[in-house]
Amino acid sequence: MSASNRNQQIGPPKFSIAVHALVWLAKSGDSLLSSSNIACQVNSHATFLRRVLALLANAGIVEAREGRDGGYTLRLKAEEITLADVYVAVKSDAADTGDKLDCGAEAGDGDGAEILDQALLDIMDEADQKVTESLKQYTIAYLLGKMNQETE
Repeated sequence: MSASNRNQQIGPPKFSIAVHALVWLAKSGDSLLSSSNIACQVNSHATFLRRVLALLANAGIVEAREGRDGGYTLRLKAEEITLADVYVAVKSDAADTGDKLDCGAEAGDGDGAEILDQALLDIMDEADQKVTESLKQYTIAYLLGKMNQETE
């Protein structure tokens, strides 16, 4: 991968970091890795990475062990984790729900804004379903294999 490609944003930041972290955890085998170790490998801030790993832990994809000798490891085999699983886990973060700007009671009244919002939501839901279906075809093991091919 060229340096210019590495600097491009690939999907939502949480998704990209989650995939990179999972591939790194898969590569490490059964070893526990600290968030700071993973953060260095995936070029992320450790605090952001811990938030992403917490979402993956809540989804049952990774296991988090606390304490001095703690860290993260895969709960599932790399062959069992689809990119759709990762996508759903990180997109479900409640902190991502944006606040609407309050422009007063009269704003948007009678101009079809609610209808437009619902139409957009329907379109985005359809697009999201198609993305999820497409991501089901690929696993963390597949990406690990691609990475190993490139580094040989």
